[in-house]
Amino acid sequence: MDQARSTISKIFNGEPHSYTRFNLTQNMEGDNSQVEMNLSSNMDEEVGGNCVGDHLNHNNSNRKPFVAQKLGRKPKNLCFMAAATLLIFIIGYLIGYLVHRKKDSAPTCEASLDPFIEPFVHETGAAPLMDWDDVKKLLAQKLSVAKFEPVFSEFSSTNHRAGSPGDESLANQIINKFKEYGMNSWTDEHFVKVQDPPASGANKFVFKNEMAERPEGFLSYSHNGTVTGAVLYAYYGQESDFSLLREKNINLTDRVVLVRVGRISSAEKVANAAKMGASAVLMFPDPDAYSIGDSTALFGHVHMGSGDPYTPGFPSFNHTQFPPVQSSGLPKILAQTITAGMAANILKELRGQIEPRSWGGQYKLGDESDVVVVEVNNVLVEKKINNVFGVIKGFVDADRYVVIGAQRDAWGAGFATSTVGTSVLVELARSISDMVKNDGFKPRRSIVFASWSAGEYGSVGATEWLEGYLSSLSMKAFAYINLDRVVTGQKGFKVAASPLLHSLIESTLTEINSPNKDGTLSSKFAKGDMETNVLEPLKLDNSAYPFLAFSGIPSVSFGFTSTNSDYPYFGTMLDTKEKLNSATSNQVAQLAEIATRFAGHIALRLVHDHLLRMDLIKYNNVIRSEVSQINTKVNSVKKSCGCYVCFQLLPKALTVQWLISAAGSYSRASRKLVEDIKNSDLEDIEMSRIINDRIMMVERNFLSPYVSPRESPFRHILLGSGPHTLKALSNHLESLRINHPEADANLFHNQFALATWTVQGCANSLARDIWSLDNQI
Repeated sequence: MDQARSTISKIFNGEPHSYTRFNLTQNMEGDNSQVEMNLSSNMDEEVGGNCVGDHLNHNNSNRKPFVAQKLGRKPKNLCFMAAATLLIFIIGYLIGYLVHRKKDSAPTCEASLDPFIEPFVHETGAAPLMDWDDVKKLLAQKLSVAKFEPVFSEFSSTNHRAGSPGDESLANQIINKFKEYGMNSWTDEHFVKVQDPPASGANKFVFKNEMAERPEGFLSYSHNGTVTGAVLYAYYGQESDFSLLREKNINLTDRVVLVRVGRISSAEKVANAAKMGASAVLMFPDPDAYSIGDSTALFGHVHMGSGDPYTPGFPSFNHTQFPPVQSSGLPKILAQTITAGMAANILKELRGQIEPRSWGGQYKLGDESDVVVVEVNNVLVEKKINNVFGVIKGFVDADRYVVIGAQRDAWGAGFATSTVGTSVLVELARSISDMVKNDGFKPRRSIVFASWSAGEYGSVGATEWLEGYLSSLSMKAFAYINLDRVVTGQKGFKVAASPLLHSLIESTLTEINSPNKDGTLSSKFAKGDMETNVLEPLKLDNSAYPFLAFSGIPSVSFGFTSTNSDYPYFGTMLDTKEKLNSATSNQVAQLAEIATRFAGHIALRLVHDHLLRMDLIKYNNVIRSEVSQINTKVNSVKKSCGCYVCFQLLPKALTVQWLISAAGSYSRASRKLVEDIKNSDLEDIEMSRIINDRIMMVERNFLSPYVSPRESPFRHILLGSGPHTLKALSNHLESLRINHPEADANLFHNQFALATWTVQGCANSLARDIWSLDNQI
């Protein structure tokens, strides 16, 4: 009606050319008030003037109304005026109604202009909010165990190494599936540099002048060359392992370190050995933990980072346009895998001290007479890879999206590595697309499905995409769900994720039935303590890690696991369907279906609700824990360090007060936002969008703005890797306490200040608009 009144007003009182005015006059000759109508033209305006008062005739006893004078008061004329009045009113009402309806039917979200995505048909205002229980039931109806076996067969391949014809064939199959489901799809092409084993010749090693061994496996991005050195057994090659060797006063310089596979990534093992002054690293699968046979070859990479190490921080879109540069994560020492049988031959001949009892007390560590010659001749090649995408468009905030991704390539068959994850990705895309097209489900935000290539070389495809669209993604992608390795066993269930997602994960565990439907995932695996029994840290070699630590996108990675050890066939040619069936008692399809529902519930909840289901308070505990450790160690250094530099700098200039204050600022800001949410109208689209944007800022504001992506690509100060992190500051304090030669009080002081202000900056950003900040924040 407001629109109708507005339209009538324009028709009768304001049109510039031809218009109609109503005059309500008092008839002083005895009749009640009557409506007078004056049809004016431009000429009338010029003759009679422009003032509305000129047309308002206040009648008196000596003057008749203007209309009566001009038209008379015949019944015919009065009927004509009444009919015209009624007709004009009806026309005005219809015009107002149509204008109002047109306005309501238009999309209200400017986000629909996202260049990646073609829009669905939008409805009035916010999309109707389907009950969450109905959403869960719909997803359960779309998924079934029987549907997975055909999908496994469709995406199984014996040869789909990154950049190969088999990899390209799978990419085409996936994009055709996305199109079949009615999704908008596209590809993202990159030219990346990777290391492959020598096409002619071989990598090799010679121990104590015996016959040369030529292992089939290799580690991409190893330094090339030939070195000679004494073997030193270093258990798993962790920092703590090398610390034990140093405590035994064992010389580490120029040694060829022999380490087991597992516990940490191959890249971390090589980086730790390089810091100790070693010249090469040999890695082997320990028979006690990996029952893969004595002659099984191992494959992997040793880039201490992710993506193409020859384009660090920027994408490999065009291999000719960027200057030559290398990632700081490329090792300067040789690295090579050897078989369990080869390692056994070396270990039984080593001399020297017995390994620490905590390692097993079985092997000797080696001495200067245990000489080995190692030769690595890997070849650097350039490959074209394609990432494949499909999208389900949101109905309200279409330019905000959750990304769900899975690795497509593998060294060999890669059934657990890539086939299961790809199958889950495609089935989830099919199910949710069907819910939107046929069942009336209308997600508020978008869902992007991604199939990555070159994952075996260190999440190369995914990282290149992140680097290519970093500015856009940091404002629009609010979560990443990783589907790699979702089924590797059946007796355990592990989740690694950003603290922002912990509460959502906990509720999802209670909604999904466990295998064989004997309770929920929560009752079977969490057993009342999710943090202890289910949650684990997000590791450097996890495909979700660059999303979280490099791009600041809250991420989650999960999967069914074995309880005692990792799946032993990763990085081998034995990762087949038969091996995975053996590890899961032939329940791969059942476990994949549950994993699909787990991922689906998280994704759908994130795109269904008015607000993003992220718990800002969870980071309070993480920050407080790190700050507490730093505070304890600062006090310890001040009491015990006799170093002149520490004595001069730490007691006077260094105080933890500002870091504690910054932690308090984040706590207050996060709680204030929670309070603002309680007092907000979440039915208001713009208000919900503003609050969601504040939530999205949290993770990316923990990325240190003071470090280079080339030197420290994983910039997250709480969950990242590098000297800028709070954990590294704590370790640096320990080095100061023991007066380690590499400890640098001045460097620590600078990094401490930058980390403090990163926390404070996150609190400021989370709080509110800059003009509303006060000293309490």
